[in-house]
Amino acid sequence: MTTTVHETATGVPGARATTVISEWSVLSPYGIGAEPFTEGVAARRPVVPRLNRDVWQAPPGDACLVPGFDVVSLLGSRGTRTMDRLTGLTVATLGTLLEPDGSRRRLDEPEHVGLVLGTGSGSVQSTMDFTRDALTGARPFYVDPALFPNTVMNRAAGQSAIWYGLKGPNATLAGGPLTGLQALRYATRLREHGYSRTVLCGAVEEFSEQRAWLAWHTRGEERRRTPLAEACAMFLLEDAGTALGAGRTPRADILAVRFGAGPHGLRTALEKCVRGALEAAGTHPGEVAFAAPSGRLSPPPGTCPMGFGGPAGDDVDTVETAVLGDVLAGADAEFIGVRELVGDASAASAVVQLAAVLAAAAHRPRPGATAVVTSVDDDGLVACLVLRLR
Repeated sequence: MTTTVHETATGVPGARATTVISEWSVLSPYGIGAEPFTEGVAARRPVVPRLNRDVWQAPPGDACLVPGFDVVSLLGSRGTRTMDRLTGLTVATLGTLLEPDGSRRRLDEPEHVGLVLGTGSGSVQSTMDFTRDALTGARPFYVDPALFPNTVMNRAAGQSAIWYGLKGPNATLAGGPLTGLQALRYATRLREHGYSRTVLCGAVEEFSEQRAWLAWHTRGEERRRTPLAEACAMFLLEDAGTALGAGRTPRADILAVRFGAGPHGLRTALEKCVRGALEAAGTHPGEVAFAAPSGRLSPPPGTCPMGFGGPAGDDVDTVETAVLGDVLAGADAEFIGVRELVGDASAASAVVQLAAVLAAAAHRPRPGATAVVTSVDDDGLVACLVLRLR
């Protein structure tokens, strides 16, 4: 599986110019909005994981939650009575992006503003709670019908479109750690092929007791040491002319998004994917200024410092660092260890990595240079995004 978003969508009726990221925002363990996130990433300050055991009946260990997040306090009581945490995170993040100072940003007509959201599988908490009520109630149908929409994967995207009056294409994708890059590719193609002039794109992951227990039972002891995190990051995608006309500054051009699979080894597949993405983007490794892998920058404690992974070199948590080190050898590239800073944001990890690249570039500008975001999962799927920084 190999897919590329080229710099232009030539040969497509109504094709649009190169897609740029003009604005972005994030709710993360650093706080609400892009500012605390940018400050945290710039200072390389790891979040201290904490979990209130009086509130959360989760397995042993702490987690990195969005501090002070409460749906009603952020969005008000109207329309939020049945809104779950995942949907609240999405709607609130879009609010910080679209209404940063209380006034609405000038966008295209609602019919031409699309929304693409990535998620793990919707809200695991809502789905399990609703299912449990159906099984434990006096009758299976003695459930609260108002809570059923929260069990549908596209609930957050649909509610967000209603909340902000977006009438363009609306899509929800799920793909594990690669979700954010899948959403970005989908959104870019949606815009460049003329289906929507402006697209809001991002991904979200909530913390919940159910997600924590699922992770506890499906991960080994070493993987459990990385605290779970919740986050939502959203980006405004448009062409440079539209952004400048609305008084916005283009921050990065999306040059290429490439995917692959590793039946012959994860490291081989990822190296091929990264080199292919750089080639498709029309750039070379020496131009890369920032690289943000989804795994760790350093091997786990107690392992050989130079021994990334096992005999086959396929440790999911460290293979990206090894591959990027090889591909970018000799380049003046700054590596950003997002997972070591904010924890494991699962489906939202790739968009948090992208936000970290934009945050780092804001503090240490490298106009004209490129940036690379990579992601891998336990099933051997790999992905790479290449940006041109402005």
